[in-house]
Amino acid sequence: MSKMPKDSIAWFEIPVSNLEMAKAFYSKVTGYALKDEIMGGNKTAIFGYSGHEDMYASDAVSGHLYEGKPAAKGTGSTVHLAVDNVDDALKRVGPAGGEVVSEIIAIPTGRFAYCFDPDGNSIGLYSA
Repeated sequence: MSKMPKDSIAWFEIPVSNLEMAKAFYSKVTGYALKDEIMGGNKTAIFGYSGHEDMYASDAVSGHLYEGKPAAKGTGSTVHLAVDNVDDALKRVGPAGGEVVSEIIAIPTGRFAYCFDPDGNSIGLYSA
């Protein structure tokens, strides 16, 4: 039997139609800068995480944006992104070009809401 991994997610990728516009959206909504990186010859924008000097730390979970074909609006997977305050982040979604599609939902570990980014990708914004 295989050893259970620490996290069930290794990384995530969000396809976007325009990388620079998507970086601006996600930076504005989350309040965090994304880092440009070339991976496999493709330009990406990596979501940051604290506690690691090495962006390739094997015990960190993160993801990136890349130029690709997004799924039809609301049909793909939903990635939940950590933010400092979900109320404040939701106020930034519309002005940044996205759409809030749910009320805030309370769960035992915090609160989150569903949104669409400008390309129609389903995202959740979560704060503990």
